[in-house]
Amino acid sequence: MPPNTTATTGDKPGKSGRKKGRRARFIVLVLVLAVVGGVFYGAYWSVSTVRASFPQTKGSITLQGLSGPVTVKRDSYGIPQIYASTDADLFMAQGYVQAQDRFYEMDVRRHMTSGRLSEMFGKGQVKNDEFLRTLGWDRVAKQEYDTKLSDATKKYLQAYSKGVNAYLQGKDGKDISLEYAALGFVNDYKPEQWTPVDSVSWLKAMAWDLRGNMQDEIDRALMTSRLGPQQIRDLYPDYPYSRNQTIVQDGQYDELTKTFEQSGATTGSSTSTDTGSTTTSSTTGSALTSQLAGLYNVLDDVPTAVGVNGQGIGSNSWVVGGEHTITGKPLLANDPHLSASLPSVWYQMGLHCTTVSSKCQYDVTGYTFAGMPGVIIGHNGDIAWGMTNSGVDVTDLYLEKLSGDGYLYDGKTKPFTTRTETIKVAGGASKKIVVRQTADGMPLLSDRDDELVQVGKKATVDTAAPDRGDGYGIALRWTALDPGTTMDAVFALDKASDWDSFRQAAAQFDVPSQNLIYADTKNNIGYTLPGKIPTRSTGDDGSIPAPGWDSKYKWTGFIKQDELPYEYNPKRGYIVTANQAVVDKDKYPYTLTTDWGYGTRSQRITDLIESKIKDGGKISTDDMRQMQMDNSSEIAKLLVPKLLKINLDDKDVREAQKLLEGWDYTQDSDSAAAAYFNAVWRNILKLAFGNKLPKELRVKGQCLWVDKIDSTGPVDDDTKVRECGERDADQAQPDGGDRWFEVVRNLMDKPNSDWWKTPAGAGDRIKADNMNKLFERAMIDARWELTAKLGKDIDTWSWGRLHRLFLKNQTLGTDGPSIVQYILNRGPWKLSGGEATVNATGWNAAGGYGVVWVPSMRMVVNLDDLDKSKWINLTGASGHAFSAHYTDQTGKWADGELLPWSFSDKAVDSSTSDTLVLKP
Repeated sequence: MPPNTTATTGDKPGKSGRKKGRRARFIVLVLVLAVVGGVFYGAYWSVSTVRASFPQTKGSITLQGLSGPVTVKRDSYGIPQIYASTDADLFMAQGYVQAQDRFYEMDVRRHMTSGRLSEMFGKGQVKNDEFLRTLGWDRVAKQEYDTKLSDATKKYLQAYSKGVNAYLQGKDGKDISLEYAALGFVNDYKPEQWTPVDSVSWLKAMAWDLRGNMQDEIDRALMTSRLGPQQIRDLYPDYPYSRNQTIVQDGQYDELTKTFEQSGATTGSSTSTDTGSTTTSSTTGSALTSQLAGLYNVLDDVPTAVGVNGQGIGSNSWVVGGEHTITGKPLLANDPHLSASLPSVWYQMGLHCTTVSSKCQYDVTGYTFAGMPGVIIGHNGDIAWGMTNSGVDVTDLYLEKLSGDGYLYDGKTKPFTTRTETIKVAGGASKKIVVRQTADGMPLLSDRDDELVQVGKKATVDTAAPDRGDGYGIALRWTALDPGTTMDAVFALDKASDWDSFRQAAAQFDVPSQNLIYADTKNNIGYTLPGKIPTRSTGDDGSIPAPGWDSKYKWTGFIKQDELPYEYNPKRGYIVTANQAVVDKDKYPYTLTTDWGYGTRSQRITDLIESKIKDGGKISTDDMRQMQMDNSSEIAKLLVPKLLKINLDDKDVREAQKLLEGWDYTQDSDSAAAAYFNAVWRNILKLAFGNKLPKELRVKGQCLWVDKIDSTGPVDDDTKVRECGERDADQAQPDGGDRWFEVVRNLMDKPNSDWWKTPAGAGDRIKADNMNKLFERAMIDARWELTAKLGKDIDTWSWGRLHRLFLKNQTLGTDGPSIVQYILNRGPWKLSGGEATVNATGWNAAGGYGVVWVPSMRMVVNLDDLDKSKWINLTGASGHAFSAHYTDQTGKWADGELLPWSFSDKAVDSSTSDTLVLKP
């Protein structure tokens, strides 16, 4: 079955090509899983067989390689806390325990990162493997392991691998997971031993999904085929610095010292890491554009690793200093927004040395990834930290003039570096491919898809460009394709004890670039922007594809660590990061990106904090939780007053309009007003932009909504589907993110803009020639859309009936026969929240109202009493479909609840349900 790895969204249509040649395997999988589920032959596949892969959580197990006993304590949710006497024993036990709960997930991940999915799932994954081999994540990971990582980090990775392999020893597939039992019937697949490189490779997958503005770069280039410069500027407005605050406010770049300097606060020392040139990049852009349509097919088909990369997705984190909290010490909140996956991408655990010393240095708890040692986000006994994606631009596409066996560079032909890759295919013949890359290590993506070859032939370039001949190639420059030290950073963060050691650790976190927030038990708060961030020559801001044949578009270096923005104990007493601009462009010489999130969530969080602390008010842990669940729609606050002024002739549409009267703009799951408003918003996007964008940005063969109707009243289901297919199948599909909030906000000042003009529709619907007429038509369409979806009686409408979360198992639950999905998948849950709200249960206007990305976890750390911290995961600790801990946190997560987060020995002992001793 085709994997979507751990971040399956469930919003992509099944690829028909993947299904060909695998129907027989599907039938086998259906039978096997039906048997396992007790549907057939229950006498053979007994309950004991189902439980064979469940982890042992009580008693004792002997593990060769341990130097002393290790205790694993699990609470009632199956969350493990590990206690050991040496670092090596601690990380070996971590590998063992994660493999107990999640090895199948880990195995799929490593096959994805190494481009070996075909070995597990057959020929349907060959195209994916070709692209992933071209990127070469595992090759870069091996270089990191061999040449970049510290000896201590290598020791921990080796210990972790030893623990995973100790779990695998002597086990058959059915002893590991139900999925292996099924795969074993099909292709005799058996998992290999785990290696340290398998763990490091996962960092590349994480970086891929958080890579920045690559999709925007493609989009802007494609738009030039149909839109003029001003129209493109309309769709990519400038960041609203005057309305939405940046992350860093108390500081600016000092041209004299070439460092970023904070003003108005006591600052910690900064860490100097000279990583390259300081050439300033301008934002004038390049005249070169390209029709990059083929990249859509390639990128869309590549399995998602961590989350959905694109407009709308992001994360929240904020920290409030002790002067504004009830406890008198900081409170830190974090909720990364990623695509919904089953099991959750995150794994909760604690790693504790029985005595912290040079022999055993860790006492840390939080969230990590199954397959990686250490903790990624969380706290230790001294500090806490959170992360959001910074969104800085670390990827550039280059058009390459191909010449013989090489490419043109400054008037000379340079040879490609080549390597041959062999892709093994389960149940089929192996396939060999040749990977070409430039001298800068840029892989030639156009070698991986026939359509990309055509892209180069259609490229639109300026008059100074070389003759295209048979077409330009397309190459990728990306910081994650250089060996780095992020794995070192993970362990350094886990044992950091103050601001200085935190900053030193963060400096090693080169990819993906993240916003890191900080708090400590001594009442300090801070923010730092780490990452390997490129500098570009004057005239190139990385916003559109660049000419690879001209050296002036080559990266000129990387911003030095001392030059990157940070804040420490700012006067305002809090710091908010939610993917907004890091620093005001007038205070900083480098172009970090042209594609920030537009600050909708960050400003709402800021306003919530300010409203709580005004007049000396104090914030509690539960206040932080309630802020995370804020469902207020900022775009509704802007649009609803306009919508209520529109005169409507149809009484049924007026009835729906009245839902908006007195609405507080809160998108609760039981709100009929939220349902209607979001339908209106979706229709506004479709009408204003749907038929005006280039055909390459349209998704063919899909309806904007399956049951859209084009008449003035409801029609039968068959007509609805048919009319939608004819009318909307070739419509562009805005995603609804906060960029579109900003686009619409700005265009509302131009009520006669061409964007508001659209022809009359079927059923004699009105022709829109200005903003108000388009809004009127959107309100009419929304009324009949919801009539078809939810019924004519608006008293039965609710946002939650539209806005539902389905959790799909990472592989076998994403496609194929319904019985497989029934056994492995879970849901639906009716959710509150929505697009670009703080409670960011994201939906995509292109595909419907269903939830496609979520707060993948939530946490609030109390630095006054760490045992009073709270956390929750999207699903549960286990990857075993019939385990009690498969989705046991999801209901509470959906309701906005948080679980107790034990840290001290006493608190952990009090919450322990099961204890397992691992003996040497």
